[in-house]
Amino acid sequence: MRRSAGKRPLEGLKGCVLVGGLTLLPALALAAAPEPKTFRDWMAGCDNLKSCTALSLPAESADAIAYLRLERPAGPDGTVSLVLRLRGDWKKLPTALQLKLDGAPFPAGGKALPAAADGDMVSLSFQPAEIATLIEAARKATKLSIAAPGVAASVSLSGSVAAMLWIDEQQGRLNTTSALVRKGSGTAVPAAPALPVIMAKPAAGTLSEKDGKALAATLRKQIKQRDADLCEDDEMLVAADGAWPLDGDRRLVGLACSRGAYNVSTGFWMVERGDVAAAKPVALPEGEGDAKNMLTNADFDPKTGRLSFFAKGRGLGDCGATGGYAWTGTAFVQTEFSMMGECRGIGSDDWITLYRSEVK
Repeated sequence: MRRSAGKRPLEGLKGCVLVGGLTLLPALALAAAPEPKTFRDWMAGCDNLKSCTALSLPAESADAIAYLRLERPAGPDGTVSLVLRLRGDWKKLPTALQLKLDGAPFPAGGKALPAAADGDMVSLSFQPAEIATLIEAARKATKLSIAAPGVAASVSLSGSVAAMLWIDEQQGRLNTTSALVRKGSGTAVPAAPALPVIMAKPAAGTLSEKDGKALAATLRKQIKQRDADLCEDDEMLVAADGAWPLDGDRRLVGLACSRGAYNVSTGFWMVERGDVAAAKPVALPEGEGDAKNMLTNADFDPKTGRLSFFAKGRGLGDCGATGGYAWTGTAFVQTEFSMMGECRGIGSDDWITLYRSEVK
């Protein structure tokens, strides 16, 4: 069901702010967790397990995209990880990066640190001692500079201490020995909440593509009678409609209702025994529209019973929201949700996770 089209006015902007209600994204119902918080040039957020992430935000005018991503699980044994990402116009991908903190070599001695390449992205994972040194230095330092053959970039540290202090507060680490910033003598740290376990069911039953298209077409006519403006009748949208059997009686029907430059909004309804007049919208956490049954760039896999979406803030796909659900036999239950509220060249794999689960 994923579709993309040409450019909108937002396309081509170096950076765009989406926080404060995600005004440039579909109206997502952020029920999984509070939105990430911004601290000057950093952003931080935590998921339902109190696992927290802090991201530096690349400058909007930067030619090379560089950012730090700090992540820490909750609980007494939560270990900090810190990775540096660098994307540039490479002639040859580097195997090491040279770093400086406000002009001084980092780490001390100025040795280049090994980096690994994945496509056009170069990543550097810091060791525990380097992480501790960098966190301590961030109290006074303002910039981490990165150099590689033919590419130079920098990461602002402004707001990093506030972001880490906020993470300490969310995880109950303030004034403890394991705090990132405000350390103390305390040792009691709350345990991480339990990971939700979801039993997913694959779609059962049979439904030919022809019969599925016919069911979707009939439902589209019915929905048109209920609300003439809900779903557009664009030929490309109609061609993307689909239906899938969930069990012997129930069918999931997806109607592509609107499209923009790089987003397609699809509405999902449950139809029992072919009765489209009684079709019910499938209410989804993070769903759009009055019935919360609309998802952007949605995809359903009947073999696994998994439903996913990827709402792009712009065509580059470096901001927006992504998540998923699983069919349990009775309902579609949320399985994951991540978002990035600013368009700064950060790939979706590094967005801040606000909800996670284990799907079996």
